[in-house]
Amino acid sequence: MSATWTVKMFSENRTMIKLFKVKEKQRELAENASGGPPVKKQSAGELRLHKDISELNLPQSCTIHFPNGKDDLMNFEVSIRPDDGYYLGGTFLFSFQVSPIYPHEAPKVKCKTKVYHPNIDLEGNVCLNILREDWKPVLNINTVIYGLYHLFTEPNYEDPLNHDAAAVLRENPRLFESNVRRAMSGGYVGQTFFPRCI
Repeated sequence: MSATWTVKMFSENRTMIKLFKVKEKQRELAENASGGPPVKKQSAGELRLHKDISELNLPQSCTIHFPNGKDDLMNFEVSIRPDDGYYLGGTFLFSFQVSPIYPHEAPKVKCKTKVYHPNIDLEGNVCLNILREDWKPVLNINTVIYGLYHLFTEPNYEDPLNHDAAAVLRENPRLFESNVRRAMSGGYVGQTFFPRCI
């Protein structure tokens, strides 16, 4: 009796497995009814990023670009052209790399424009608290872009990555302004050359 029951269970399990495979195949066919290639499933991070991008409310001086096309939303660039402050008239490009576990992890942001700035080092690393210890999943891409914009309208010498620029801003704001203008025009500040970004 127990052998008969085992055979019956084995037979029922095989039938159930076949049934699941048939249903899975039907679902795939329904998803691909357009005749195109299989549809790639989006991660939770991609879904959230799509929502964030659709709800962007950027200042006119900021633009977003997708250099890899619409199929790669997780990597994009933001161009910021401050309309106030020391960096007025400059154009600064940032790359964003967004993790599949976004928003539980902050996007990785780098400044692609070499800039004389207390909160951005010469390798493009950005010191912005919401990209580090103050990141929370309720924050979004719009918040990050506004934070970057704010770095240009009000640079912060109290939390620097470029200590030399921070010291000049703190001790001699007029010299700092002169250094920023020289760097943005394509010139040297100390021993470092900055390409033109005006």
